[in-house]
Amino acid sequence: MQREVKRALLVANCLKEKAESLISDIGSYLQEHRIFYTVNRITGKPDISSFSEENAADIVFSLGGDGTVLYTARALAGLNVPILAVNIGSLGFITEVTLDEWKEAFEKYRSGILGLSERVLVNVSVERRGEIVREFEGLNDAVVASDGISKVVRLSVDISDTPVGKYRADGIIVSTPTGSTAYSAAAGGPILDPEMEALVLNPICPFTLSNRTIVVNGDRCITILVEKDQRTRIILTMDGQIVFPLEPEDKLHIRRSSRKVSLIRSDKRNFYEVLRTKLNWSGGPDA
Repeated sequence: MQREVKRALLVANCLKEKAESLISDIGSYLQEHRIFYTVNRITGKPDISSFSEENAADIVFSLGGDGTVLYTARALAGLNVPILAVNIGSLGFITEVTLDEWKEAFEKYRSGILGLSERVLVNVSVERRGEIVREFEGLNDAVVASDGISKVVRLSVDISDTPVGKYRADGIIVSTPTGSTAYSAAAGGPILDPEMEALVLNPICPFTLSNRTIVVNGDRCITILVEKDQRTRIILTMDGQIVFPLEPEDKLHIRRSSRKVSLIRSDKRNFYEVLRTKLNWSGGPDA
């Protein structure tokens, strides 16, 4: 079924060398097809306050790498705007469409050929002295750790009000399936199909070797308590891009968000092909 596209938004990481030329190419194409478009250029720390239902587009082109998609996903969460993630550089886990494929992918999406990949977000509420002081969402992960290097932190974890244990570790990662190929994978966590509705609870270098990674049903709530006695300052990091300082006795309530992000699929390659390529699963001596 033909999809109507009247307005487009281009979110571009202009620190990338080819960003401006790509903006020009896409802009010219959209003008030819009488599609109104606006451009949001990222040159430093991005501002998401300008996005709302009133100025939302019918499609968003995310031009950059996986980090640009993470920012775009948070900025547009809940607006039900599909994201066409175009990679400028090496192929990413999220950005399946290459620099030379954007036009074909867009035309196939408008024609109804390409579908959408629905991705869950992780929601984090920070409770301090009985009140929720901040709330965050992320497409990849939430990380509770020291703001220094190799500092052990003390955290207690409950899952749906059931105590799981006390962790002495470099920190804890709570990852979405999309983020399971990022920091969590580097910390030894499992790789999940990105369209699953689950969360991964992954301790970072735990002092007790019996502390293992847990894949948690998306309906569960993970509560992380920052214990009193700490030898370092502790921070919450969302998607590796947002940092929030925590205090002793803060509680973080982490769950699957009620909102999702829609990514336009590529018909050139799928998640498992990207996974095989990025991780060099050749089956030979280089695997």
